[in-house]
Amino acid sequence: MQGRLILENGEIFEGTIIGRSRRGYGEVVFHTGMTGYQEILTDPSYTGQIVVMTYPLIGNYGINPADFESRKPWLSGFVTAEACEEPSHWQSKQTLSDYLAEQDIVGLTGVDTRSIVRMIRDKGAMKGWILPVTGNESVEAGDLEFPETEQGKVDLVTTPVVYEVSATGNYHVVVMDFGVKTNILRSLVQMGCRVTVVPAGTSFEVIRDLRPDGILLSNGPGDPLDCAEILPVIRKLAETYPVMGICLGHQLLSLAFGAQTGKMLFGHRGSNHPVKDLTTGRIWITSQNHGYAVLGDHIPAALEVTHVNVNDGTIEGVRVKGLPAFSVQFHPEACPGPRDSEELFERFLQFMAQQEERHLAYAT
Repeated sequence: MQGRLILENGEIFEGTIIGRSRRGYGEVVFHTGMTGYQEILTDPSYTGQIVVMTYPLIGNYGINPADFESRKPWLSGFVTAEACEEPSHWQSKQTLSDYLAEQDIVGLTGVDTRSIVRMIRDKGAMKGWILPVTGNESVEAGDLEFPETEQGKVDLVTTPVVYEVSATGNYHVVVMDFGVKTNILRSLVQMGCRVTVVPAGTSFEVIRDLRPDGILLSNGPGDPLDCAEILPVIRKLAETYPVMGICLGHQLLSLAFGAQTGKMLFGHRGSNHPVKDLTTGRIWITSQNHGYAVLGDHIPAALEVTHVNVNDGTIEGVRVKGLPAFSVQFHPEACPGPRDSEELFERFLQFMAQQEERHLAYAT
């Protein structure tokens, strides 16, 4: 079946429907990764978005359960130049198109994705519809509504209950789930941590009663200001425990200490973003997925900028002065992408070890 991607500026891109033949609506964004489409499909940070892949051939190694980053896809649509229908990989269980259909997600292939990307880079991310074309139906942008899509996304993806990922470990990490990726949890377990995941709106008192050694603020979708009610909790946690924030968690930690955030023109979504560590001068190649950023001209005295994006100078990391709390805008757990910055988990463990030593010294 033929289909169309219709952007709110009136531009129309023709293609062929894959997956479920249905309408899909959301903010249209692009990802520059050559691999990792399965992790992208299941990353909760893409909730309600239509993702355009810049790499031309997608689906060539199929779909397998081992590489899911959450329990289901959260995006509204998926756009490719070409979708492989005969994947080749020993772990492959089904094709990309079959998986999208099974998960009730519409896809569009045979599209000039580079034209879409150039338009987004010039005019900024914009909302759009994927529409199946039936018969002589002709739908234009003027026939459609393009409502806002940001609010309430974290509520959709966060866990409804507290659960344990690992019951044993040297340090107990409580993860505040704003849309956490599975590989963040897996990375903590591999580092020898006991891990408990709690809903995004969990109170300080409930987290305190879990007796954590450290707190991780996860990635997640949408505008960080939609989570403003949790900022006092995050600040109190950072003043009490070692804290590490990733992506949305980075923005929330920064907001909790007086920073400001804003929407980017087209965001950073890909596996090859260079980031400079201002402490060492080292350049990391990082995996990123965010449409909002901490604003560089509104950094409060409580925060120190630790990382910046080499391409555009945007803030990629901060630390809270005088406290064992830090955050990064990129993904040290990758999946997909490079693992240059995995050592940040080691830094988090060091903060928890130092905190434990201070408590022991105080007790004696």
